[in-house]
Order: sequence, then C-alpha cells, then structure tokens
Amino acid sequence: MKLYKHIPNGITLLNVLAGCLSIVFAFEKAYLIAAALVALAAAFDFLDGFAARLFKAYSPLGKELDSLADVISFGLAPAMIVFNFYRDLSPGILNDNSLNILAYSAFLIPLFSALRLAKFNIDERQTHGFIGLPTPANALFWAFGLAALQEFDLQRTSLLLPVFVLFFSWLLVSPIPMFSLKFSRLSLKGNRLRYFFLAGCLLLILFLGWQAIALCILWYILLSLFTKADQHLQ
Repeated sequence: MKLYKHIPNGITLLNVLAGCLSIVFAFEKAYLIAAALVALAAAFDFLDGFAARLFKAYSPLGKELDSLADVISFGLAPAMIVFNFYRDLSPGILNDNSLNILAYSAFLIPLFSALRLAKFNIDERQTHGFIGLPTPANALFWAFGLAALQEFDLQRTSLLLPVFVLFFSWLLVSPIPMFSLKFSRLSLKGNRLRYFFLAGCLLLILFLGWQAIALCILWYILLSLFTKADQHLQ
C-alpha cells in the first residue's frame, strides 16, 4: 500500500494521543488544558475523515480504529474530567463521604459513548446526519463546561452533575435526529442550518470567550430539536 494511504490512520492515532494526554491533565486538575486536548482530538477526528476522502484511503481497519479512538477521546477522557472535578470539590461542599460515590456516575459517559458508537457503525440511516448526540459534542460539553465551572468558581452547581450525566448519556443513544457539521459543498443551499449554527457559536464565543463552548453544544442540541435536524438534511 502506498505510504499516503496510511495518513488517515496516523491522524486517528493522534486523536488517541490527544485523548490520553487529556486524561493525564484531568488527573493533574488542569481542566482547561484537558478540555483543549479534547478539542484537539475532535479536530483530528474531523481531519482523519477528510484525509480518507482526499486520498481515497477507506478501509475496514480505519473504521474500527476511528471508533476505538473515539471511545478514548470522547468517552473516557471527558469521564476522567468529570470524575476528577467531582472528587476535587472542597470538603465544605462534599462533607459526606457517601456523596463521593456520585463521582463514579462519570463512568456512564464512556459506557454510553461506546454504545452510541457501536450503534452508529451498524446504522445505515446516519450517513448525512446523526441519530442521538455525537460523542465529540458530548465530550466538548463536559470538558469545557467543567473548565468554565472551575474558572467562575461555581462548584456548588456541580452537585447536579450526576443528573446531567444521566441526561446526556440518554441523549447519546436517543432517537433524536441531529445534524452533521460536515459540508459536502460550501454553498448556502443545503447548508443553511450549519451556517446558522456556526454564526450563533461565533456570537457566543465573541461575547463570552472560550467559556461559551459548552453553550455552543447546548445551542446545537436545541437547534436540532427545533428543526428536527432539517429532516436529516435531506
């Protein structure tokens, strides 16, 4: 096989590396760096598919490797951020050891992420859109959401984290149609929903900074719900 045919799988392995490093920084309680590494993994996740299309380097190995990478970067990595964030709460907030057990609810994220990825691999309906919340979106919500909580010292709100973990775990495997951000062409036709979403994200980030990234994921979910994912973008 020609060397350039291995480029997509190499990019996927960079996705794995970014996810592993995110876990390391989660244990170091450097949550913003951990979140940035999840975002980097998401960029690699986009680029490996782009490279596969560019070099026509599709393979069963690449498909399986991509799913395994996503379990680490978008399942385990955000779970470790949630787990360590919860365990790092001050004694004044979690003064009962029994409450620390709630930190283990974070492991629902990789469990449902793995289930979501397996369903995606065998579901032929998800070629132009998604059914359920994509794992990268879920991971970005948790990574940047908790980094923002730390930035604004809003740890008390984290007592509700297990409820949100349950809700977002359900979203991963829910029957709700959600649109894809992959552009087949740059024209406005067929991409109105995507451009509208990106414009909203740009405004949020301009006014609120990186702390708005988690809000962008909520915007994505709400837009999918109200538009029914543009009927799967036809």
